[in-house]
Amino acid sequence: MKHIVVFGVDGVRTDTLRAAHTPRIDTIEAAGLFSEFELSTDAPTMSGPTWATVATGQWPSRHGVFNNNFPNNRLSSFADFLTRVRQRKLLTYLATSWSPLVATEWGGPIFRCPSYATFINGDDLDYGAVDEALANDAARVLSTYDIAASFVYLGNPDHVAHHVDTESSYVSAIEAADRQIGRVMDAIASRPAYEQEEWTYLVVTDHGHLDGGGHGGRSKWERTAWIAAAGPGVAGGQQASHVDVAPTVLAALGLPIYPEDGFPGNALVSSLATAAH
Repeated sequence: MKHIVVFGVDGVRTDTLRAAHTPRIDTIEAAGLFSEFELSTDAPTMSGPTWATVATGQWPSRHGVFNNNFPNNRLSSFADFLTRVRQRKLLTYLATSWSPLVATEWGGPIFRCPSYATFINGDDLDYGAVDEALANDAARVLSTYDIAASFVYLGNPDHVAHHVDTESSYVSAIEAADRQIGRVMDAIASRPAYEQEEWTYLVVTDHGHLDGGGHGGRSKWERTAWIAAAGPGVAGGQQASHVDVAPTVLAALGLPIYPEDGFPGNALVSSLATAAH
């Protein structure tokens, strides 16, 4: 059986990532690809537009999410990748602490109806503890159930950059996220049927930060994001961006991508299945 896990790590500057000790992300890069890219100019460098692009495979000019409060969006016209996978009668999973991904309050949800979902409101609790709890839940679920596609959100790096600093505490938060990714991957590797399964891993950030924290503008470290991916058919040296995530999820699972889906991006796996009209 084919599986893919997308880890969304919020607000990680590329230069800080490179300075941090991140052996799990480094391992994914070494086995597949790492790509830096510039965020779309359709919208400010904020979480709402970028996570909506990751989820739908469409630019903000199409999905209509331009900030973190998006009541007049067009998400209903562009299904998120978990919804697309669930429509094929496969199980999906979402773990998050950022409410617009799952709640209606801000104009969402960005992810409509996963098979399994865990939401812990990071605004009510310590984000570091919340990320630990979400990683533990993802490890439990993904080691136990046959989940085809997952999105696991880790928000503490962004929270630390906003509220503490973009120096030592920020580096520590990024390193903690790497350990949490590793915990989930280790749990998956403990599955009894793991050797007979195919797993693809993708790690993506939504935006960067100014020195001292903050984002929304077009300075170099605000507008620069990155993707790391590894798995069957993922070749190194590819240039990637946010719009490539959704088609990559479908292709990694061997699901067809139709011309009418209108994805502007490309799958990052060589086994892309493209169906005719």
